[in-house]
Amino acid sequence: MATPPDPNTGNNVNALLTDSFLASILGGMAMTARILLSHEPISLGWIIRRVLAASIAAILCGLAVADQISSDSLRYFTIGAVAYCSPECFDFLLRYVKARGEKEIASATKLNPNEKRKTKDRKSVRK
Repeated sequence: MATPPDPNTGNNVNALLTDSFLASILGGMAMTARILLSHEPISLGWIIRRVLAASIAAILCGLAVADQISSDSLRYFTIGAVAYCSPECFDFLLRYVKARGEKEIASATKLNPNEKRKTKDRKSVRK
C-alpha cells in the first residue's frame, strides 16, 4: 500500500504566491494613496527613496520577528507598521546626519584664535 501524498507540499507554494501578490497590490495601493494625499513636492527620486526605505525595513523586520512572534496576524501587523513609518524615520535620519555633518564642517573651518588674520593687499590699502 502506498502512502498518501502530503497535502501541504503543493498548497504552500500556491498560498504563498497568492498572499504575496495580494500583499504587493495592497501595499502599492497604500503607497499610491500616501503619495496622492501628500502636501510635499513629489519627484521620482522621492517616490523611489520612500518605496525602497519601506521595502528594506519590511524585509529586515520580517526576518527579525519571524521567530519572536508566533501569531501570523500580529507578525504581519508589526511588519506593516514598521514599513509604514520607515520612510519618515529614514528622512529624519538623513536630515540629522546632514545637519551634524554641516555642524562639524563649520566648526572645523572656523578661524583658530592663535592664527594670524590675513592682511589686506597693499594695493587696496594705497587707494
